Amino acid sequence: MSFKFFDKLSQDFSELLDDKKEYNVIIEVDQEENKKSFTAHSVVLRYRSSYFDKELENATTNENHIKTIIKPNISAQIFEIILKYIYSGIVDNTDTETIYKLMINANKLELKELSVKLENYLIEYKAPWLRTHFSLIYHSIFEGNEFEGLKRFYDDFIVKYPNLLFESGDFASIQETALISILKRDDLNVEEIKIWDYVIKWGIAQNPTLPTDLKEWSKENFEALKITLQQCSPLIRYFHIPSEDIWKKVKPYKTIIEEQLWDDLIHNHMFPNKPVESLVLPVRTISTPFISTIINKEHVAELSSWIDRKSTIYSLANIPYEFQSILRGSMDGFHPKTFWNMCHGHAGTIVVAKVAGTDEIVGGYNPLKWDNSTGGKDIETNDSFIFSLKNGNNQNSNISRIKKNNKKALRYFSSNEQNIYGPYFGNNEFIMKSKVSEFTQDEQCWCDYDTRYYSFYKKPIRTTNEKFSIVDYEVFKIINS
Repeated sequence: MSFKFFDKLSQDFSELLDDKKEYNVIIEVDQEENKKSFTAHSVVLRYRSSYFDKELENATTNENHIKTIIKPNISAQIFEIILKYIYSGIVDNTDTETIYKLMINANKLELKELSVKLENYLIEYKAPWLRTHFSLIYHSIFEGNEFEGLKRFYDDFIVKYPNLLFESGDFASIQETALISILKRDDLNVEEIKIWDYVIKWGIAQNPTLPTDLKEWSKENFEALKITLQQCSPLIRYFHIPSEDIWKKVKPYKTIIEEQLWDDLIHNHMFPNKPVESLVLPVRTISTPFISTIINKEHVAELSSWIDRKSTIYSLANIPYEFQSILRGSMDGFHPKTFWNMCHGHAGTIVVAKVAGTDEIVGGYNPLKWDNSTGGKDIETNDSFIFSLKNGNNQNSNISRIKKNNKKALRYFSSNEQNIYGPYFGNNEFIMKSKVSEFTQDEQCWCDYDTRYYSFYKKPIRTTNEKFSIVDYEVFKIINS
């Protein structure tokens, strides 16, 4: 039988870290006014970190036999946490952004135990935060062979919400390994010809000297693009692209794919039941099931009728649209920024929100693309509307259309404002807002209709002007069936 006293051991080593008598290493971190020096013991650093073992071999030693290690790219706050972990095995509770930074730096310092533990923690407990900060994290984790768990997490996320990647402003700068990882997925929810377009766009961006006019391209230009895409182009499911698109969009670049493949494509479209020599990858599975925790099929029929300006409601058998889920707050998080990140680039969308403490369902329809890069501007359209839906004690649905020739159907926000505001229709006539960046936590959402001020929609959708929080909300993309 053995007795283990890890708590006391951890406490003693923590005290050793604070003991300034016997140290023989100084570690200088951070820069300028944030620069800070920490004392440590070489024997502890060597046995706890292979990284510091190597660093100590090359560190300079002064006349007092003190070695100095300089790390200007690690913040003092993060390194203090790391040093405490090295000595005691303890990481105190902290905010999510700090945990992410700690994970990145722990990986650089080859503290695998800590890095993997924090990665798993973020995936298991902080998934909404990871989705909200998609752009920040996704580009950093594909720079090396680490963070396999996060890579799988984001691949699963992107196949459901591909616009997050393909329509982002920094799509052209993603790592090739990240693009390959996504192209390998059989469940990538994008039409194959659009995938081809995106891959070509990415490849051209890697060769900035290519002429902008394809007619001016030389043989060398096509060869440069072919080399750039040699790992990506074989992952396109060419045999599942319609003939018209093959001829219109693939043919101009046919020299970048193998001659045999091009011949087989022509052969396949002429004789679809005969075999070809090239590898035929399976068709991607594109699914758009309707699943909602807020609205039902009767609501879908009603909303579809409003979109088409019908005087009668569609029957359930004749609904002309599919409602494809883009976002659900209870799954993806209630940070306003999440809305702007996940809905960016999507046109023809319905937002529905469940008001806390009531049976009310309110929302709005935007026929235009949501855009998180405008810097803040009013949006004009004659086809948007706001609404409340029949549910529970609310016996009637209510639609309010935009007044004609109105300059403020919606409002798109700057990056900083996106931390407070989500979807915003009219003059506060349906808005989702939170001063604490969490729609469920403060009563800042609003369906205002004050006759003292100018309104942009024809009538109110609530019987009260009181602000509210929400229980959940969803965003759907409206697709022709």
